[in-house]
Amino acid sequence: MQRLATCLLAALALAACQGADAPADPANRTADGATAGDAAFEPGITEADFARHVEILASDEFEGRAPGTPGGEKTVEYIRAQMERIGLQPGNNGEWFQDVPMVETTADPSTTIELAVAGDTRTLAFGDDMVIGTRTGQQHVSIQDSPLVFVGYGVDAPEQDWNDYAGVDVKGKTVVMLVNDPGFHANDESLFEGKRMTYYGRWTYKFEEAARKGAAAALIIHDTLGASYGWDVVRNSWSGAQYDLPADSDPAPRLPAQGWISGEVASALFTDAGLDLDKLRAAANKRGFKAVPMDATLSLEMDSTITSKSSRNVVGILPGSERPDEALIYMAHWDHLGKHDMPDGGDGIYNGAVDNATGVAGILEIAEAFANQETPPERSVVFLAVTLEESGLLGSQYYVAHPSVPLEKTVAVFNVDAMSVYGRSRDITVVGMGSSELEDLLKPVAEAQGRVLHAEAHPEAGGYFRSDHFNFAKAGVPALYVDGGEDLVEGGKAAGAAAAKDYGDNRYHAPADEYDPATWKLGGTMEDLEAVYAVGRALADDERWPNWYEGNPFKATRDQALAK
Repeated sequence: MQRLATCLLAALALAACQGADAPADPANRTADGATAGDAAFEPGITEADFARHVEILASDEFEGRAPGTPGGEKTVEYIRAQMERIGLQPGNNGEWFQDVPMVETTADPSTTIELAVAGDTRTLAFGDDMVIGTRTGQQHVSIQDSPLVFVGYGVDAPEQDWNDYAGVDVKGKTVVMLVNDPGFHANDESLFEGKRMTYYGRWTYKFEEAARKGAAAALIIHDTLGASYGWDVVRNSWSGAQYDLPADSDPAPRLPAQGWISGEVASALFTDAGLDLDKLRAAANKRGFKAVPMDATLSLEMDSTITSKSSRNVVGILPGSERPDEALIYMAHWDHLGKHDMPDGGDGIYNGAVDNATGVAGILEIAEAFANQETPPERSVVFLAVTLEESGLLGSQYYVAHPSVPLEKTVAVFNVDAMSVYGRSRDITVVGMGSSELEDLLKPVAEAQGRVLHAEAHPEAGGYFRSDHFNFAKAGVPALYVDGGEDLVEGGKAAGAAAAKDYGDNRYHAPADEYDPATWKLGGTMEDLEAVYAVGRALADDERWPNWYEGNPFKATRDQALAK
């Protein structure tokens, strides 16, 4: 452990030294990844190189980096060219790319839902009132007079002594449910993890469970606090093309129709059905809740355009000098929401500068630092840019099922997603803090930077389950996902909270998420990258195998892998 601690601090010092002399203007870089001379790149983590990567990846030329589009292809070619220039080797069994099969489904935006309630029919419009789609690959989905059932939070968790489906058969019916976990709205720490979202609170789980129960359709009631984002994010994320792995790559049950209804629509629906949504929400926060059949039915005729396509993960590797069969992974997702036709004719390109051009730029800069070390790492280091994160973490899911380095030989995963661009901070946010021994390695690095570790400010948002490291975690591989601190050197906690709120309200999953050199402050971004690099470099030159903390649900899987 003493050797590891020494390596941690040495790695941090080297990272800071490498990034000290950033070039003023690397503008001779071109969008295809080429340069007018490699001297334009610095051999370490620098603001100028990072900013230029983001500027290119988030430019209109890349059209929002949607998988299966020309912009998506341009993205993966850019990443490959950068990895090759840096000196990495193809990391997927001698290939740069890992093909990820996908099914592209685009629901007709004129689709409506007909709700028959107490003798009247209410028509819900796509976008304003609801969003809906199918994961089955069916071009036409017809659902007629499907009875609605309110199933609370839609959770079946035996270890929590909780089953919202107990005593009710929902086969062929439409389940209506709340977002987040039991206990969230009641702020009851005795239920699940109180304000901190568990996987049961994620919409992905809720739809999966409804499919396992045989439902014909599922609707989640949106509320901004429970979802951690407004209705505009739901509408933007669910309009246009949606992506899934084909059924033969992901054989779990799928719903014929799944989507969201707005809070206003839900309130009116429950009132028309003679029910009090507020009272039912309170009842759903108590053990023993019983599902409530509603005096309402759903009918739906939905046409979708179905196309079989593929997207690509990009995999580069720096082989280890002593133990090349053991590897660390630095990962970021490259995809975003593409471009949409806007009703008002406005900007329809979702550039995704923060989410997640910053992450891709981050792992490229870390790769630059590793490739230019005086001595190569003893363990291999893999740099993985995955696709289809915005569609349910599908690219990382596919990699975990088809890893280029066996998972039992994967030492740790470092996920870089939506980096802070608000300036230096006195702290580092560890998303899902309290999970693994990687935090023990990060702590002295943070202290050397004059910073402290803390958990995310809004654990109810379920950030730990909303990014690609989660697929590795479920497979037992310890994963570290850090974010910029919230206690900014300029302005303190109030400034950090205001910056985060401004991004969430105005730019997250919106066309306004664009690169802005006038307002971005990258000093803190560089410190975050240097910290994550330092932990990885120390592990790359050590024989330690970090594990999950005792009591973590992923520890048993890791223990079994290490026993091999």
